[in-house]
Amino acid sequence: MGRHRAQEPDASDFDAATSALPDVTGDYTVDVAHTRIGIRARHAMVTTVRGAFTAFTGAAHLDTADPAASSVTLRIDAASIDTGNADRDAHLRSADFLDVDTHPELTFASTGVEQLDDDVYRVTGDLTIKGATREVSVDFTLSGSAQDPFGNLRVGFEGALVLKRSDWQLTWNAALETGGVLVSDKIQIEFDVSVIKDS
Repeated sequence: MGRHRAQEPDASDFDAATSALPDVTGDYTVDVAHTRIGIRARHAMVTTVRGAFTAFTGAAHLDTADPAASSVTLRIDAASIDTGNADRDAHLRSADFLDVDTHPELTFASTGVEQLDDDVYRVTGDLTIKGATREVSVDFTLSGSAQDPFGNLRVGFEGALVLKRSDWQLTWNAALETGGVLVSDKIQIEFDVSVIKDS
């Protein structure tokens, strides 16, 4: 008997948006189990360290007809930082970096939403880290919307934000003998977000 090989998934199986719902207007809650808030930073000028915040809450109001009426809020537990290394995570939680004992949360509250393209929205708002608040803008792509098998209306967004940690008083570093520094000033925060419409 011949052997059957499982069909290899095509890249489009993962990349295609499923924006099947024309109107997703309403109030939503971030689904933590299906959302990732990741971070990336250069280490020792030679490699990239990746991690994620694992505890957070968020809410959004989406308005299809008037995107400017949309809004989003996010609260992140600073101590939930996880880079897969206990010593590094302890250092990131210390006063050298996030100082979680004094500043237990990172927060974001939008102040404006602008539609840039059919599925692209620029969300501007106030990001607070370690007690410092600065305005940032994140371009989010609508990655899909669907009714899931449990009756939930879901909407997905993807986006990324590059920021200078020194702008939020995260200035700890160490010089390398070969020049440069141990930790890059620029870091990237990555958002893969799934929200569920409130019933």
